[in-house]
Amino acid sequence: MRVVAMVNRKTKILVVDDEETMREVFEMRLQGWGFDVRTAGDGHAAAELAQSYDPDIVISDVVMPELSGLDLLRSLKADRPNRPVVLMTAQGSIDLAVEAMKQGARDFVTKPLDYAKLRAILQATENDLELRRRSQRLLSQLDQTGFGEFVGSSKAMREVYSLIQSLSSTDASVIITGESGTGKELAARTIHQMSNRSAGPFVAINAAAIPENLMESEILGHERGAFTGAIGLRAGCFEQANRGTLFLDEIAEMPQGLQPKLLRVIEDRRVRRLGGSHEFPVDVRVLAATNKDPGEAVASGRLREDLYYRLNVFTIALPLLKERKGDLPLLAQYFIREFNRKHNTKVEGLREEALELLKIYPWPGNVRELRNIMERAVILARGDWIESHHLPAYVLTPHTGSAAKIVLPAGVTAAEAEKELILKTLERAGNNKAEAARQLGLDVKTIRNKLKFYGLE
Repeated sequence: MRVVAMVNRKTKILVVDDEETMREVFEMRLQGWGFDVRTAGDGHAAAELAQSYDPDIVISDVVMPELSGLDLLRSLKADRPNRPVVLMTAQGSIDLAVEAMKQGARDFVTKPLDYAKLRAILQATENDLELRRRSQRLLSQLDQTGFGEFVGSSKAMREVYSLIQSLSSTDASVIITGESGTGKELAARTIHQMSNRSAGPFVAINAAAIPENLMESEILGHERGAFTGAIGLRAGCFEQANRGTLFLDEIAEMPQGLQPKLLRVIEDRRVRRLGGSHEFPVDVRVLAATNKDPGEAVASGRLREDLYYRLNVFTIALPLLKERKGDLPLLAQYFIREFNRKHNTKVEGLREEALELLKIYPWPGNVRELRNIMERAVILARGDWIESHHLPAYVLTPHTGSAAKIVLPAGVTAAEAEKELILKTLERAGNNKAEAARQLGLDVKTIRNKLKFYGLE
């Protein structure tokens, strides 16, 4: 176990024992180990001293007159639930040990004491105290750093914050670029929340997630009877976002035939629903995003040049998580807090070894992948700390590339290999079809058709 060195202060220990000789032995030995020590001869004196001395750790005998060690434990836990208490007795029994642990004791030792074991317990406890202080510092930073719903204070993110702040007070169109999981929709929401449109709606659609034959209806809306299945009037996303903000995610995946219609609506600020006979005005700020290089998308013909230039008044490029790893401890603590609330758990933070593994992992899925891993770890931890073994197996192994290798058994057919490749890539991309298509060099329609063929769409 790696022990975190204490900095600037000695760990304070309160020793409680009704035998004066034991108190003297404890005081001498613990001071020799570098601790700041106070002693008390009974439970009442200990409870009073704990108020003024505020010990980091309490070591108490169990069998004492008037107030027992278990009673003292309950009293101390009521005052400060996270304070570690180690109980000891010459009358040790399994039942007593079990009861002590149920009451919240950190550990249980029997007399005559094994001092090597006691020192190991104290070192492990001291390590946890420092981890707890680190977690508390991170929680404090969460309330002081970040920007909107973003978490992090790295140079790369401060540049993003500055740009968002500069353009939020305008109505300019923006293209947000970045790989899957970097927070493109979060950036769009932050721009909206900081703008003078914040009281209006924020409407987000993903051009890669909507079937091509429904996309025009999603954008423009439709009248009753406009096409088979149009049983009533439906407002399109421009109409829904009126006096607010419309976020078009994966804009480069929008069907090419629809792009000029989108451009016309943006420029004219007027919409006519499918099957409708008249146009009506809309007041919408448009933000767009893509996980591709927009210049390459224009060059390849996937994104119309005139639409690109109309949208690209500003560009915000979001950094990869591996480019802002200094933010990783803060992000991890943020997700621990989020999932403690969601799952009613009480995880305090990450063990040092687990945090180091997260720091060396290449994060192909960026912040979204970290969020998924932290939720899994919080659920599995079932205790105060996330250990290394609570992380997925692929995080525990060394990585030299941006993604784990896919191993296929001998004799697999080409069709089976293709299916495995598509499904594994989708899994690593957080089930984002556009990102999986980008990694595989395919278009989203192909991915969707393959999933439908596999019966998984």
